[in-house]
Amino acid sequence: MMSWGQLGFQDAGSYFMEEFIYFHDFTMMIILGVLSYVVVFLILGLISGWVDSGFVEGQLIEFMWTIFPALILIQIAFPSLLLLYLIEDFSKSFLVCKVIGHQWYWSYEIKTESSELLASVDCYMLPREDAFGMRLLLTDEFLMLPINVPVRILVTSDDVIHSWTLPSLGIKGDAVPGRLNQLNLTLNRKAMFYGQCSEICGANHSFMPIMLMGVYSWEFFAWLDRL
Repeated sequence: MMSWGQLGFQDAGSYFMEEFIYFHDFTMMIILGVLSYVVVFLILGLISGWVDSGFVEGQLIEFMWTIFPALILIQIAFPSLLLLYLIEDFSKSFLVCKVIGHQWYWSYEIKTESSELLASVDCYMLPREDAFGMRLLLTDEFLMLPINVPVRILVTSDDVIHSWTLPSLGIKGDAVPGRLNQLNLTLNRKAMFYGQCSEICGANHSFMPIMLMGVYSWEFFAWLDRL
């Protein structure tokens, strides 16, 4: 969960979010290197008297300032394309979680890959006096998913467009009426993760929090038995 004054990402709660953070740091290092190079030569050009009125062409330097940016872009493109491929890989999911957005609460249906319904739960926001200082973040019920188990998330809506978003997990899926959007999720640790609807969906848009708890498999099955 975010804290005041935090400038970086939240602690990753999924393997995809870890990769997103690594890719962000890698890209930022490249950007800082290019920026430093440009600033240094800009300052040198301003303070020095390097002027050659007879200099009209330089094929070597033109080749270098063409090929180096291309190599940098290739370095960025390969890990980016790999992440895009992994995000869309749904071949190894063991559970299906259907997320349904309503005005203004979330419903969850846990199913097997063979579409056998295991459990369903509705999650409403807790009133301010029961939220223990975590205003607009707590719900009366919450979703549980097992850690280290690939889960296919199906997102849809019952009325207007919503958006199921959990920043610490690196997932955001638009809930559109009459349409199913797929997300891929594998939790990497036991924790509680918080999110909110990130699509303006009406008067109570601010009151659609999301709570997802990553648990061990035996705790997940015990939760299913209680529902």
